[in-house]
Amino acid sequence: MATINIKNARARKTEWSMAEPVNFTIEKGEHIAIVGRNGAGKSMFVDILTGRHPAFPNMVTYGFDAPYDNIKYISFRDTYGGDNDRTYFLQQRWNQMEIDEETPTVASKLEEAYQLAGTDTPERRALQQHIYKLFHLESLLDKYIILLSSGELRKFKLASSLFTDPRVLIMDNPFIGLDAETRDQLKELLATLSEERQLQIILVLSKSDEIPEFITHVVEVREMRVLPKITRETYLQSRPPFPTRLLSDKKAQEILNMPTNQLAAASQEVIRFNNVSIRYGSRTILKDLTWTVNQGERWALSGQNGSGKSTLLSLVCADNPQRYACDISLFGHKRGFGNSIWDIKKHIGYVSPEMHRSYRQDIPAIRIVASGLQDTIGLYTQPKETEYAVCRQWMDIFGIGLLAERTFLKMSSGEQRLVLLARAFVKDPDLLILDEPLHGLDNYNRRLVKDIIETFCQRPGKTLIIVTHYQEELPAVIDHAITLQRH
Repeated sequence: MATINIKNARARKTEWSMAEPVNFTIEKGEHIAIVGRNGAGKSMFVDILTGRHPAFPNMVTYGFDAPYDNIKYISFRDTYGGDNDRTYFLQQRWNQMEIDEETPTVASKLEEAYQLAGTDTPERRALQQHIYKLFHLESLLDKYIILLSSGELRKFKLASSLFTDPRVLIMDNPFIGLDAETRDQLKELLATLSEERQLQIILVLSKSDEIPEFITHVVEVREMRVLPKITRETYLQSRPPFPTRLLSDKKAQEILNMPTNQLAAASQEVIRFNNVSIRYGSRTILKDLTWTVNQGERWALSGQNGSGKSTLLSLVCADNPQRYACDISLFGHKRGFGNSIWDIKKHIGYVSPEMHRSYRQDIPAIRIVASGLQDTIGLYTQPKETEYAVCRQWMDIFGIGLLAERTFLKMSSGEQRLVLLARAFVKDPDLLILDEPLHGLDNYNRRLVKDIIETFCQRPGKTLIIVTHYQEELPAVIDHAITLQRH
């Protein structure tokens, strides 16, 4: 009997329906990669597969009882805090005032997940310790959940789900946010678990060039249609070559011809850190960091998960309260001497996993983009029509012009990321800070966004800092690099 069999399935609610009835079967021993463009319907397909979007009776059958207990799905949103994390706000990770005796640690939450997953046995304890060791979680056990980096949070969520020993494990983009070493560890762990524990794995991948070797079959979702299952080898042989450039000459000229920002900062020195150290309790995140960024430089910021990359950027973006205790100058001004947070932010365009996590307002995409003009999460004043015109222009450049009136939470994670990128560019910032900007984007949109970044940086005086764990994602304009070490 098939593990999961879907035959001519249609969702009971119209808004959950695919373009045509869904047919899909996963046989015992198969491991599946679900691939497709951003917004193609991958998550909608998974919702039918898991029963989150119920189909009409007898259209979806399982080769086991209690599907809810035997199928575990880690979604994109889960890996940034979970759908139930309603109180999260952008600066929370850096704000020690939000930490009290009731704030959970990694150890307490993992033990809670372990206990809920089943009876305590020596075999399960051995699996728990094996997962801790492979993911290097031992060093994180005393860390507060809200202080985890996006990559660390992803490892935490994966570990929690593996404790349940499910029959089918479905993961949405499991490798994004992880450094190269941890990606390899995860692939090895999943391959081992699939062999030793009769675990069948379904990966939902935007990066279709990152299909692990243990995957046996691929299912493409295209324009809300689920295509027939094919072998991994057949898919890799038939996959079209990656595009070398996607931004049209016309749109490139639009970017290059945009009027100069009237609020442009005059200082040639954009950032200066002088022996900056950041600690949370006994944990050192940054130690004696001295760093200078000058106008027009394009920096790649790298380091392992937990090395302090996002902490460093939170100091630059004025989101971290410890900035006032540090010797930091931005745009020629030392912190705390006459320049407000908003004076700083008006020069900076910013996108990050933390920002994506904090956006939970289901408002039209164009209003999300417009909020970048005011550096707010949400839009609280009515923009002028000329400002909306600029928003539409940037949405069109990013290929999401038709999504202007679609609300944020009704979009795929990749579409959301494109909206947040348009938000970062909309005010023509002097300093562009992009923390894992290509998270969740398909191959097409990854190339398009790289083209946009490279074109934007051709304009005079534009400064870039970009974080990515994939060297191939770095734009060609990079001319400086800094690597942080984990303490």
